Amino acid sequence: MAEVSYYTKEGLEKLKEELQYLKSTGRANISKAIAEAKDKGDLSENAEYDAAKEAQGLHEAKISQMQEAVANARLLDESKLDTSKVLALSIVKIKNLSNNMTMSYQLVAESEADMKAGKISVMSPIAKGLLGKKVGEKAEITVPAGKIEFEVLEISR
Repeated sequence: MAEVSYYTKEGLEKLKEELQYLKSTGRANISKAIAEAKDKGDLSENAEYDAAKEAQGLHEAKISQMQEAVANARLLDESKLDTSKVLALSIVKIKNLSNNMTMSYQLVAESEADMKAGKISVMSPIAKGLLGKKVGEKAEITVPAGKIEFEVLEISR
């Protein structure tokens, strides 16, 4: 069974646009590359043709993967999110109790994750450790650098 992913309206639109691009322009570019390689003669010894066919296979696999992601995508209405606990799409302000640094993250689908924009995947260790927590609760989370204890300071949409 395929895994359901939750998206913001913006994130789902971006996914659909990328899929449409791959199905139209991407396929056309690969077909053109295959045709050019065929024109170069004997296909049995044509590395360019083999590479173009391999690229076509990888491209089609990506299209298939993205179609499955779109089919299993669920759009979340951000205005109806419960802010009493950390959920997918929550914006959570946390404090690292070992160094007293505070940071804010929005928990998003893996394909929407962008650390520079403060968006972390709900599948990341930090997000998994925060899910279900309420303001004032602490979470001890194992990250690659070891265990870190965070306190949830604020939850918003």
